[in-house]
Amino acid sequence: MGVLHLVTNGRLKSEAISLHKYLINRSQAGDQKAQYELYNLYAAAMYNICRRMMGNDDDAKDVLQDSFIQAFTKLNTLKKEELFPAWIKRIVVNRCLNQLQKSKVFKLISDEELEISPDECETEEEKEYQVDRIKKAMDQISEGCRTVLNLYVFEGYDHKEISEILSISESASKAQYSKAKSKIRSILNQV
Repeated sequence: MGVLHLVTNGRLKSEAISLHKYLINRSQAGDQKAQYELYNLYAAAMYNICRRMMGNDDDAKDVLQDSFIQAFTKLNTLKKEELFPAWIKRIVVNRCLNQLQKSKVFKLISDEELEISPDECETEEEKEYQVDRIKKAMDQISEGCRTVLNLYVFEGYDHKEISEILSISESASKAQYSKAKSKIRSILNQV
């Protein structure tokens, strides 16, 4: 069982802090069992981030593994144990972005190449019905569009934060988001 129900705004609730202090302290001391337990608490949620950003299972699993190795290596830099959920999420997002950039597949389109279109609303029923189709459609769009879409929709970053993470302008982030939605709609309408 993960700890998502114990997390609020990227911080752990008080009932989980002592468990995490114990697991983190033991993990810092090199206790592999504690590291394994900490991994089990967060692996599923972090894998979902990796899968959405990387677009395929193999790359997602590789990035997930690399992220936890980095996290356990740098665990002694974590100042407050209750910040672990946000800290590991940031590591995972950064590792995904680094992997996308290294693979030279990652291409952000400049402001001049994009047109921002107005948002179209969908009902909750439509969203629930199309979840699997949307995930498959996301795998078909460019890495840049998929990355911005994931950071905005699934990870909760705003366009200013995305612009800082990706070193692009806010308008480029908004344009990538709009383009991603448009491409996904187009893919969904083809079926």
